[in-house]
Amino acid sequence: MKHRLFLFLAAVLSCGSLAAQTPKMYPTFGSVIRENPKLDQLLATDAKVEVLAMGYKWLEGPVWDKQAGYLLFSHAPTNQILKWKEGEGITEFMHPAGYTGLGQYSNEPGSNGLAFTTAGQLVLCEHGDRRISVLTKNGGKLTLADNFAGKRLNSPNDVVVRANGDVYFTDPPYGLPKQGSDPARETEFSGVYRVTPNGQVTLLTKELAYPNGLAFSPDGKTLYVSQSDSKRAVWLAFPVLADGNVGQHRVFKDVTSMAAQLPGSPDGFKIDQQGNLFATGPGGLHIYAPDGTLLGRIDLQGVSASNCAWGDDGSTLYITATGYLCRIRTKTKGANW
Repeated sequence: MKHRLFLFLAAVLSCGSLAAQTPKMYPTFGSVIRENPKLDQLLATDAKVEVLAMGYKWLEGPVWDKQAGYLLFSHAPTNQILKWKEGEGITEFMHPAGYTGLGQYSNEPGSNGLAFTTAGQLVLCEHGDRRISVLTKNGGKLTLADNFAGKRLNSPNDVVVRANGDVYFTDPPYGLPKQGSDPARETEFSGVYRVTPNGQVTLLTKELAYPNGLAFSPDGKTLYVSQSDSKRAVWLAFPVLADGNVGQHRVFKDVTSMAAQLPGSPDGFKIDQQGNLFATGPGGLHIYAPDGTLLGRIDLQGVSASNCAWGDDGSTLYITATGYLCRIRTKTKGANW
């Protein structure tokens, strides 16, 4: 099924007649599964998933550059950050993007999650160099965090920047050559961390075996964290304390039973202005109301989704799904857009 879908979309994307049309027409795939009438307030009844590019191994970390008007995303297997812009397609933005060492490192040496600081600088989760970095104005990188308590981080996975400049990130072992059993692993747990603008690194929690995506509620009072673990596939909600640390979590949603039946697991996600979660998970991309009610799911026909990002005027949701770059138009906008 996936092979036939790939061949069909490849044929359509390469069709010269489509390229000549203005605006460009993109092939569509997948479907919207509506679980609650409230979804109509977020997605039009005729909303379609458009395929912008395909043929990659594993895409991740999409983020929209508001100043430049284009999308950046990671291709960790080839150590690249790629750029997509309407009318121009995909070009290389950075290489190397996450590993600057010698020789072969792992199957995913490049960057993963990406975000922008309040000043518009790009923050990278780097697998191979095992750090959180930021691009400086002159094009060089500055390390924000590469260790905790003197031990190297595992492989920073996803990142979000709070309004006050604090950087929050997850650190599972996915990017290590042998992942959790890698002999070079120094930190024996998978943490969720905070880095302040003055460089202080704080461990927020180490209770999750595989923390992955994370995002703030629109008011910044709740930090949501996903876990990509088939034994406990969940999104947790942590209250953010006055000092920037977090309190005791609650389970926002548990989809462990779905993870045993459908491809994919809780991974990257984003939140809209009303606090709804657009979250990659088993069977595609889930859409949850702030109270945890499932409003619907974007089914990607067996293709695992990895992450998503708001773009354009804040109402377009860009989705990375295995080797596909997609988008869907919405009737809402990203939080704090």
